[in-house]
Amino acid sequence: MNNTPVANRLHISIFGRRNAGKSTLINALTNQKIAVVSEVAGTTTDPVQKTMEILPMGPVVVIDTAGYDDTGDLGNLRVEKTYDVLRKTDIAIVVINAEDGITDEDREFIKDVQKKDIPTIVVLNKSDKSDISGEQLNIYKEELGVPLCKISAEHKTGIEELKDLIVKNAKYDESKTTIVGGLVKPRDIVVLVTPIDKSAPKGRLILPQQQTIRDILDSDAIAVVTKENGLKDTLNNLTKKPSIVITDSQVFSKVAADTPEEIPLTSFSILFARYKGELKQLVMGIRKIRELKAGNRVLIVEGCTHKCEAEDIGRVKIPEWIRKFCGEEIEFEWANGTFYPKKLDKYDLIVHCGGCMLNKKEMGYRIDAAKESNVAITNYGMLIAYVHGILPRALKPFPSVRKMLGYLAP
Repeated sequence: MNNTPVANRLHISIFGRRNAGKSTLINALTNQKIAVVSEVAGTTTDPVQKTMEILPMGPVVVIDTAGYDDTGDLGNLRVEKTYDVLRKTDIAIVVINAEDGITDEDREFIKDVQKKDIPTIVVLNKSDKSDISGEQLNIYKEELGVPLCKISAEHKTGIEELKDLIVKNAKYDESKTTIVGGLVKPRDIVVLVTPIDKSAPKGRLILPQQQTIRDILDSDAIAVVTKENGLKDTLNNLTKKPSIVITDSQVFSKVAADTPEEIPLTSFSILFARYKGELKQLVMGIRKIRELKAGNRVLIVEGCTHKCEAEDIGRVKIPEWIRKFCGEEIEFEWANGTFYPKKLDKYDLIVHCGGCMLNKKEMGYRIDAAKESNVAITNYGMLIAYVHGILPRALKPFPSVRKMLGYLAP
């Protein structure tokens, strides 16, 4: 479980005012000195995260944040980053200094979290230095309407009770949804096409490819991996027809030409859109490509950061494909990593990567933000398949969107 990708872990975020004991709590939860602890207010500047396990939930990531009462220009930026963490938070722990009691700032923040429908736990830290009665504890519980417990992060008391509350209140996904779920059966053959170019990491496959291979093996199916120039030979040498071919989007055209029509075909990017529950929304967004005109703005978003190569897919290839398809001089802007613009209404279309580095909550936020701004959003795999005229074929393995295929032909 220590190798479980961060995007697949339950995200537990720790919030509170400066010097409430957030960093001490994350150290107590992880039983390691992850976060710097100091008496100086505002020691934590950027969010700090640590992966661990909490049974029976399994792998989680715990995130420490700056105080939401920080001040000044830099402090305001830290507070903004703290609120940004809510976008990917599955359960929030709000730390209160028991010596100070619950302040109006605490109450306001807790209300903000509840408005976002994020399960919340309040912990009264430094309880060994205060005298909070059981009656006062019940008053706080009734007022705030959230689970509450007393702890001392410094002395690690109450930590197990807090973990029990996390397990009890977290809305973690217990569904059986998998990457290739419903597409393959035990002993099926799945062919994966994985180009190895300058942008590929040395000595390993990229994360979506790794995760898909593992998911195929977990399904008791057979994974056959090849580069795009070996696909024809691979298919010819198989004694059994594969149940599906899954390709990197960048070589969609060649793979579609080399894969017989009777063999289902899709891409890693489209698979991940379905896996994270975004397939229909991102299919709907593809229609905007046909409406783009000169001067329109397209935002290209990558959930990770990497060194751009000469033929970078986001910086070079996708803009070239869009301009060629539209026949217009489209304007492009880029965003990557955790940054996602607050104002989206200046864009006519957002093209997002597959989001393998982002959890479902964060991807959901990004799609919802686009919808609220009335901006169409799609992803790399769908756009590449669409501009090359093969999106209907790439979506046929998914019954939930088959009825949408009619308007997708370029």
